[in-house]
This record gives sequence, C-alpha cells and structure tokens, in this order.
Amino acid sequence: MSQTNQLALLKNRRFAPFFITQFLGAVNDNLFKNALLVLLAVSSYKMTSINPNFLTNLTAVIFILPFLFFSATAGQLADKYEKSRIIRIIKTLEVVIALCAAVAFYLQSVVLLFTALFLLGVHSTVFGPVKYAILPQHLKKRELIGGNAWVEAGTFLAILVGTLLGGLLVALPNGTLWVSLVMLLLAVSGLVASFSIPRATAAAVNLKINWNPFTETYRNIVMIKKEHELYLAVFGISWFWFYGATFLTQLPVFTADILGGNMEVITLLLTLFSIGVGIGALLCEHLGAKKLELGLVPLGSFGLTLFALDIYWATYDMHEVTQVGIWLFIQEFHHLRVLVDILLLGVFGGFYTVPLYALLQMRSKPEIRSRVIANNNIINALFMVVSGVLVITLFAIGFSIPEIFLATAILNALVAIYIYCLLPEFVLRFIVWLLVHTFYRLRAKGLEYIPDTGPVILVCNHTSYVDALILASACRRPIRFVMYYKIFDWPILRFVFKTSRAIPIASANEDKDLLQKAYDKIADALAKGEIICIFPEGKITRSGRINKFKPGIIKMAHRSAVPVVPMALRGLWGSIFSRNKKRWHLFCPLRKVGLYIGPPVMPDKINTADLYAEVRALKKGVHANSLIKSS
Repeated sequence: MSQTNQLALLKNRRFAPFFITQFLGAVNDNLFKNALLVLLAVSSYKMTSINPNFLTNLTAVIFILPFLFFSATAGQLADKYEKSRIIRIIKTLEVVIALCAAVAFYLQSVVLLFTALFLLGVHSTVFGPVKYAILPQHLKKRELIGGNAWVEAGTFLAILVGTLLGGLLVALPNGTLWVSLVMLLLAVSGLVASFSIPRATAAAVNLKINWNPFTETYRNIVMIKKEHELYLAVFGISWFWFYGATFLTQLPVFTADILGGNMEVITLLLTLFSIGVGIGALLCEHLGAKKLELGLVPLGSFGLTLFALDIYWATYDMHEVTQVGIWLFIQEFHHLRVLVDILLLGVFGGFYTVPLYALLQMRSKPEIRSRVIANNNIINALFMVVSGVLVITLFAIGFSIPEIFLATAILNALVAIYIYCLLPEFVLRFIVWLLVHTFYRLRAKGLEYIPDTGPVILVCNHTSYVDALILASACRRPIRFVMYYKIFDWPILRFVFKTSRAIPIASANEDKDLLQKAYDKIADALAKGEIICIFPEGKITRSGRINKFKPGIIKMAHRSAVPVVPMALRGLWGSIFSRNKKRWHLFCPLRKVGLYIGPPVMPDKINTADLYAEVRALKKGVHANSLIKSS
C-alpha cells in the first residue's frame, strides 16, 4: 500500500487549492476584525459618539451571530448542492464584502463597517460545513488525519497572520486604504484558487431545504443527539473553543498587567499558541500512524489541564507594573515557564481537536455530514458566548486572571471525565496507544485488506496477552474481540472488556448456553456491519508455534456469510506479556513487532486447514498458495 506523505497533500490538486482558499478566507476575516477593533479603539470618536468599549465588544457579537442563525441552513445547502460550486459562490461573495468594507472605510461609516463584519460572519458560516464535509470526498481514509491537521494548523496560522496584519496595516498612514486593498487582493486570490477545487458531488440531492433557521437548528440538535458518539464529539470540540476563547481573550491583559509585557510580548504569546496548535495538529498523523487515533484526545485534554494549572502556579502571586519588550521579558525564568506553557497548550490542543474533527467526518453518514458539521458550528458559537458570560461573571465576583485560568483548568478536567465516562472508547484507545508506543514499534503490512465498511471476521495467531491491543491499535475501525469467558470475568479487567464490547465465549463442554449466546452476539454484530476478531487457537501459545485451529470460526463465517481476513503477529514471542520463560525485560522499549495481513477469503472457500496454513505462512512473511488461488 502506498503511503501518502503529509507534506505531499499541499502539492495535490485534491487538497492544495481548497487549503489555499480556506486559508486566505480565514486571514481576511481576522485582518478585517482586528483592523476594525484597532480603528474603533483609536478613532471611533471621529465616526460616532457611542462608547468605544461598547463597540469593541459588539464586534465579537456581530461576527458570531450568523453562526447561531444560519449554520443550520448552511449545512442543508452543503448536503444538497455540489460543494466546489458553493465554495466559488462564497468566494465571489467575499469579493463583494471586501468592496463593501472599502466603501465603509472611505465613508468612515460605523453602520457599513458592522454590515461588512456581519457579512463576513455569514461568509464563514456558509463555508464552515463545506470546509469539513468536502475533505472525506477528496481525500482517502489514510489521508484524512493529515488533511484535517493542515486545516487546523492553517486556521490558527491564518488567525495569527490576519490579526497581526490587520493591526499593522491600519496603523500605517492611509491605513484603511491599505486594509481595503489587501482584503480585496486576498478575496480575489481565494476566488481564483477556488476554481481549481475538484467537484464534490451532492450527498443529498433530494433534500428539501427548511429555510426557517430556528426550527432547522432545533431539528439538527435533535438529530445529532440521537448519534451518541457524534454528539459527544461535537460537545468535545465546542468545549475546546470555550477553552480557547477563555484563554485567548484574557491573554493581552494577562500579558500586560500580570507578566509585565508590552505589545511585542503579547504578539509573541499569541504566536506561540498558534504555532503550538499547528505542531500538535501536524503531529497527529505521525502519532496516529495515518489513521483516526482517538487515544490522542485524552492525551490532549490532560495537557490542556496540566499546562493551564502550571500557568496559574507560575503567576498567581505576580503583578508586574513595568511593561518590557521581548528581550528583557525572556530573561526571567518564570516568564520562560509561561512561554513554554502557552506553546504546549497549543500542542495539546492540536492533539485534542484533530481526531475529533476526523471522527465527525468518518462516522457521520455522507448524506447528513454537512449538517453535522453545521450543528457543530452552532454549538461552538454557543460555547464561546457562554465563555464570555462566565468570564464577565467571574470578574464581577472578584476573580483574577490567573484564577480564571485555574477555574478553566478544573472545568476542563471535569468535562474530560464526563465525556470519557459516557464514551470510554477514548480512554481505551489512549491505553492501547500508550502501551503500543511505549513498548513496541509496530509495522503493519496489508491493512488495505481490512475493508473500510461492512462486516468482516479477522483471525490471528495468539502469541501474548496484548495481542488484542496490538490489533486494535493497527486497525482504523473499532474491533469486537471474542475472548475466553474466564479471562473476560477477571475482576479488575472485566469493566475494560465489557466497555470495549468484547464477546465472552466458552467451549461446548464448559457451557453450551454461553457458547450459543456468543455465536448469536457475533452474528448480530456482523449483521450490523461490525468487525469481529477471533483467535482460533483458543489459547495463548506456550511454545511460540501456532496451535491447531478450532472449528468455531468456520461456523461463524458460514452463518453470517462474511469474508474472513487472515492475520499473523510476529515478534511478540518472548515478550514480558508472552508465556515464554525467557522473556524480555519489562522496560524493553520500542521492540519491533510485525502484523501481516492476507487477502480476504470468502466463506464458501474456507476450511480450518487452509486458514491455519495461511496464518502460518503470513507469520513467515509469505502467503499460502491454496488460499490465494481459492479466494
């Protein structure tokens, strides 16, 4: 199977024009917003008598309102119509908005400026569902994590570039003219790039648009609440935007009043956070081995709590008065500590969000995917509004900024516990990921033989107690393992096995009823399109050689009429988790382990002897000719 380099996506027509288009649009949004904020703070008295503090806070509300009111409609449009065409219409609208902003700057009209800001919010609202729904149509499964990583990294980089550019340009002589020209240039460039985006066919052409945003928003929320896994993913993403909004909103005042840094230092902290998110996002593909790795989400939430707590511990008793530049600032150890914390908050934020966005894309049905993303945008906006209200409330009752960071860290830990209790797959995947990346260096060949959808039975040799964890870490889809009932009932691990929906089984001599129940559960799971994995030896090898296969696998395959994929693990015999008396030391790191997967075998062509021969051949690095010919 060919491996797509993450960097190669930026050269691929399936991704590069889209990435450029969305990046330029995000830069434009933030350029205008920050230029407007600076203009209102410095020169609002020339344009209106309204309090500038009120106007600056009003900008955030006006930009976010379209997300609340129009996201549901935008999701329907993205599901019903061809997506590259929608993007070109959106980019054309952006050019019109840039011209509107230029006129507003020229006339120094607050009303027109806020109208342009509102229209930019509409532009981003309509683009949001298309942005994430188009990726699964243009990218392969193994490229999706990399694509999401680039989008997430690009978004935060665009926020940084736009914010800095807006502040710099508006401060120049004839600054509003420069802002207008650059906005128009970015909008036209984005429109030109959008014409190279490949077509992405409509997913629900027969969908009837409900133009009432309130009823459609309610219907969207009801729809996603029925999809328990997707609902929790949306909740998790929205929480990150709550968390990020809380931190980034307080960062300028925190830097000036608590750390004693000037505007250069504020820019440095914002830059570090954005770079951190980019690093974390791009590392997700490497750490997850190019697949959806939900184990990174608990790792991310742990880091978000830990480094927010450390910012509090480093600054709770600080109150600097003199504002210094970067050179003097970095000479203080506690300042360097905060810089590292800010950077790592971004890194772990990337670990947290990229898998959640990929989860929404991979596990939502294509015909409703855009509406799922739209619903996510609605909830994101609500969480950011709640963040603002909560911060105002905490300030009113006497909290300092470090204490607000402390409260956010504690809330983050509580939210993480809530999500992982309701959806333990995240924690289980983290345990699997941690184990595999601590003890082993896994190399898998033949993963393409495991289908992306539909039922299949996996069979594998049984070498150690962690075989199931190795297989779970390698497979892109969740696996339901069939396991011996006495191990399933171990007191400490029973919760883990039950949570992972393992199926206990016994021999006919031990418990005929349990055996039949196991067969029924396996058939039911396969009927629902799930993956079942069984170790047909029935026990872990004591000699390193593959034991004789039991006939139950044949009964399962024939009953459900599903293909069987043979696999072989190599390199685990002799490990601390095997039954070899001459085992490696417990802390032997990054031991090479191989997983070799053969082509699927149709149920009418399968027998235990041939299946045994294929698994044995795979363990030696070759295929058994009998099964290749028969399948």
